[in-house]
Amino acid sequence: MTHFLSVKSVSKIFSAGGRKVVAVDDVSFDVEEGECLAIVGESGSGKSTIANMILGIYPPSAGTISYRGEILPARRDLTHRRAIQLVQQNPLSSLNPRRTVGASLGLALDVHGIGEKARRWDRVGQLLEEVGLPADYRSRSPAALSGGQCQRVAIARALACESDLVVLDEPTSALDVLVQARILKLLNELKDRRGLTYIFITHDLSVVRNVANRVAVFEKGRLVELGGVEAIFTAPKHPYTRGLIGAVPVVTRQEERLRDSLTQKEESVGDA
Repeated sequence: MTHFLSVKSVSKIFSAGGRKVVAVDDVSFDVEEGECLAIVGESGSGKSTIANMILGIYPPSAGTISYRGEILPARRDLTHRRAIQLVQQNPLSSLNPRRTVGASLGLALDVHGIGEKARRWDRVGQLLEEVGLPADYRSRSPAALSGGQCQRVAIARALACESDLVVLDEPTSALDVLVQARILKLLNELKDRRGLTYIFITHDLSVVRNVANRVAVFEKGRLVELGGVEAIFTAPKHPYTRGLIGAVPVVTRQEERLRDSLTQKEESVGDA
């Protein structure tokens, strides 16, 4: 069976101060077309490193990454870079402050030769409208936009390349709670409308419940648990996953009971 994206026995080792640091250790998982796989874990768990290898920013030290049945090379060409797009964590720093919104979006179209050159300015306006911004925002600078508006522009830039796989690296962590909810709603709508596949990198499990189909839990560079959202949140198997779930902010009485039961399980494991 050919998977949409397949990560097989991938490791990444960095050299630091004359010693080797294993950032990702023999990780394997598949992503199916049209799903959202959330990769979660604490800082240093390896989740961003695996994302950077999928994007081609880092080459794997071992193992392979395949997209639509093709093993991706360590050095990606324009076709590969167009196919897999990134939405970064900080919406303000991800946009060039010296370019207008329209110039940033138009650059993606120009680099990849998308559409007729004479019609690209109109296409930029359409992309902005698709993410809920007026077309006349083309002439604005990033400094004139709010954080949420900048993130919408960053999402539009990923859409400009007409890719079907988007890596979202903590895309809402720099936003306030209300704006987070709006951005998550937009991402879900775009996923359904365009048939997108997401890899959602986050440390915030309360966000995961709103976007993901499955969850991959990373601890110290290793994949320790992988499963559907419902299974991960109601019956996590690994002690590390139980600890993460137990720390999720409580919203309902049912979630409070779940958190308490998980905390008790974790304590009993520690006592054992």
